[in-house]
Amino acid sequence: MTTPGEPPQRPRYRGTLITARFAGPMVIGALVVVVAALWFAFRPQQEPIDRFLGQLIGAEGMLLLSIGLVLISALRVVEQWFDGIDRAAIWHRGVAIAGTVLIAVHAGATTSTLATAVGEGLGAVGLIGLIVLMVWAVAPRWRSFVPKPLQGAIVKVNSTRIARTVNTRFKGYTIWRSFHRFTGLFVAVGFVHGLVDGTVFGSPVLRWSYVVVGAVGLAFYAYRELLARRFARTHDYEVESVHSVDATLAEISLKPLGKRFEFRAGQFALVNLEAKDGWHRHPFSIASAPADANVRVAIRSLGDFTSNVSALVRPGMPAVISSPHGNFDYHKGGERQAWIAGGVGIAPILSWLRDAQPGTLPERVDLYFSADGPAPYAGEMRQLAARHDELHLHLIDTRTEPRLTTERVLAEAGRPPRELSVFMCGPEGMVKSFQKGLSKAGVRRASIHREYFNLR
Repeated sequence: MTTPGEPPQRPRYRGTLITARFAGPMVIGALVVVVAALWFAFRPQQEPIDRFLGQLIGAEGMLLLSIGLVLISALRVVEQWFDGIDRAAIWHRGVAIAGTVLIAVHAGATTSTLATAVGEGLGAVGLIGLIVLMVWAVAPRWRSFVPKPLQGAIVKVNSTRIARTVNTRFKGYTIWRSFHRFTGLFVAVGFVHGLVDGTVFGSPVLRWSYVVVGAVGLAFYAYRELLARRFARTHDYEVESVHSVDATLAEISLKPLGKRFEFRAGQFALVNLEAKDGWHRHPFSIASAPADANVRVAIRSLGDFTSNVSALVRPGMPAVISSPHGNFDYHKGGERQAWIAGGVGIAPILSWLRDAQPGTLPERVDLYFSADGPAPYAGEMRQLAARHDELHLHLIDTRTEPRLTTERVLAEAGRPPRELSVFMCGPEGMVKSFQKGLSKAGVRRASIHREYFNLR
């Protein structure tokens, strides 16, 4: 305990050797292996190998889809196992896409002597629905996986009147989220198809393993859709102020109308916010300190709502903040740290700085903030940095000076790469580039931390 008048004790920063982010993926991999081993161990002898393998692929697809439903259940235990709900959402996307691909392979490669019109119809509905949702989810990121020679053709297609109309009607986050809630229904339809048309289910073990896998996923889906709202911790707030930090960044200050919203510095929150055009629900980074009277959220101009937030939101409008999420926390790092931010990615780091007391930061922290022009919050950040002898602030204007490089970060760290902990938050391209460069230079994978803005 610190007595009044004494400086706060500085925490001991040891770094992270093994983090929760590896535990969840390891469990997923183990379940995939266990299901395959179970199916081979109890394979009906009369079942032809080609048909057996086709149905095994379908069962593995159902397993991955069920895991995907578990990952978006918003349960605290899931967030803990995956080191944050943002990371769980990324894994949800990955396993859902992989599961849909396996189901598609199963549909094209499997024949069943027990096939029925009802079963085949259910299978088709489930597969088509999952494919549509998968394409819709990855479409905004098509540049990340389409080869560059083909990107020009896609740009031309997107410039047509039909494509522009479709994008206008269906690109909004709220619309996508509403349709995404049907994922569990399509999985349920496919699950019933497997029960109706599966030929390997002469084996009770395989039948019940399939039932358990599907039932668990659907139970989590039912909880999310029917019960999660009843258990969610929500807090009533009101918009006190809205101001533009710069041309691409706005900040909303929310004052409590009752019990204050409690969170850790660096977390984000799901905010239901009323605007002139109705209610909007978005994950927003929290830029304020936990002890501040108001909650301040930073918003980047990106979608239809966020690009016009200053015009759509006015003081006095109501807001509801749900439970805090995320595990972006510099206390997991060692004594030498580098914090790298770009654009609105400064928000969680700004929350850290607004919260940290003098003498409590690690031995040395280099904070690099890149912006296209003068850095937002520059004046306040200089004032906050002046409170900490350990903090070295680097504001980078990419219009007038070279972009930040991995080599510069490592050179200014003053320690071997394996002794450095790095925390990053910013545009996907920037973060991925630094992840690759830092890992290649010798920074331990467990010591490279990032926050995922995009929950889709």
